[in-house]
Amino acid sequence: MPDREQPLAGRVALVAGATRGAGRGIALELAAAGATVYATGRSTVGKRSEYDRPETIEETAALAKVLGGEVIPVVVDHLDPGQVRDLVARIDAERGRLDVLVNDIFGGGPLAEWHKPVWEHSLDAGLHLLRLAIDTHVVTAHHAFPLLVREPGGLVVEVTDGTAEYNDENYRLNVYYDLAKIAPIRLARSWAHELRDHGGTAVAVTPGWLRSEEMLDIYGVTEETWRDATDKEPHFAIAESPCFVGRGLAALAADPGRSRWTGRSTSSGELAREYGVTDIDGSAPDAWRYIVEVQDAGLPADTSGYR
Repeated sequence: MPDREQPLAGRVALVAGATRGAGRGIALELAAAGATVYATGRSTVGKRSEYDRPETIEETAALAKVLGGEVIPVVVDHLDPGQVRDLVARIDAERGRLDVLVNDIFGGGPLAEWHKPVWEHSLDAGLHLLRLAIDTHVVTAHHAFPLLVREPGGLVVEVTDGTAEYNDENYRLNVYYDLAKIAPIRLARSWAHELRDHGGTAVAVTPGWLRSEEMLDIYGVTEETWRDATDKEPHFAIAESPCFVGRGLAALAADPGRSRWTGRSTSSGELAREYGVTDIDGSAPDAWRYIVEVQDAGLPADTSGYR
């Protein structure tokens, strides 16, 4: 087992949507910090989800083992309330507690028709995108919260794309994606209200420009060669690994004073500044500040002072 501190030893986490990307990175880092993590997804060995990517939840569990952590992969469609109810019942039966819930379910990217107005975008695809982005989170909260609030101190994390400030000021490419990425921020505020009397904390968290498996494929690079992608997109220099947001959230979960975050929208970069964590290369990219101050401002790519 790697020589790492495990401040979350004895804690139990559910990462809903942990097959790939930020969800996988969060599951890995929570497990590396000592938590027992139930990781859900629809892509499993021998059967892909509608997202049609090769990553599986079993791979997430295998990667956690390398880090000395425990991830329990469970096939769950979070649009099916019965499956989510059975998942929570299993966690209760096996562990008797739930300390951290991470709502990272999406998988709606392939349904988005970018830069199309609502009357040109497929209505069926758009509404299904919203169901994947919002209904799944509400279904999961409905069934998981009774176990989460059994003891005070539970943490709920709504994962999204963009901070509250950024999403309030910018239109996110089409109405369906725009709603999908604003909704988790509002859900975190709602959960903060509902969990307050139970000693719970709820936050919305966004990674920066994520070096997800899909993004690496788009640029034809790997995690080891990702900097080569800056030849095509210079601003990709600010990109971060999925583990970066996971490390920030693991530190947040271990913080006895985490209730000060409740109801807030934060980012991997802000969590890194607060808790002193770094990405796997030792840097601490502050992507959303960079996006506003450099990329959206039309300046040449330069990460000096941003990572």
